Amino acid sequence: MTDAARFIRKLAYANMLANDRLHEAVSMLGPGEFEAPRTSFFPSLVATLNHILIIDWFYIDALEGGDLGPKAWENEVPFPDPVDLRAAQIASDRRLLAFCLALGDEDLARQVQIHRTGRIQVERCDDVLSHLFQHQTHHRGQAHAMLAGTSVKPPQIDEFIVADDAPSRADVLQRLGMTEAHVMNEVQT
Repeated sequence: MTDAARFIRKLAYANMLANDRLHEAVSMLGPGEFEAPRTSFFPSLVATLNHILIIDWFYIDALEGGDLGPKAWENEVPFPDPVDLRAAQIASDRRLLAFCLALGDEDLARQVQIHRTGRIQVERCDDVLSHLFQHQTHHRGQAHAMLAGTSVKPPQIDEFIVADDAPSRADVLQRLGMTEAHVMNEVQT
């Protein structure tokens, strides 16, 4: 039997761990590197990582039944400081994880109202989550590439789903106060 909610929970954990590892690398940047102009969809690490967070707020709010909508991006860079941004991203990731941990397979087909400018978009919960995780992966990849032009080596950010990768994610789990049992969905956070 397939457990679709388990798959979603694993994606939420992987998302959180990848974000933390990326922010850990960013915390080691030299002065000016976080804000420095770069070539990508967004022109800097600060803009890219703030965009990830803002869009998280937008979709997580919709998934929770809120009506934040476009107000989420009224300030395109709410956290110009990497320490504050990391704390906000961790809080957002924990919020998304809590939402995903509460889901059962039957919840994945429920309708989500996404408040857009002048309209309400209606989508399935699992489709919204798939889009959100893809959005995160897309922009994390851009930030990862931008790090290659800094004094900090881009971190490994794709080893968070399968059991065999457990030793390589131990650092992030320790930082976040989680265990391998969490990621493998054996216990709830």
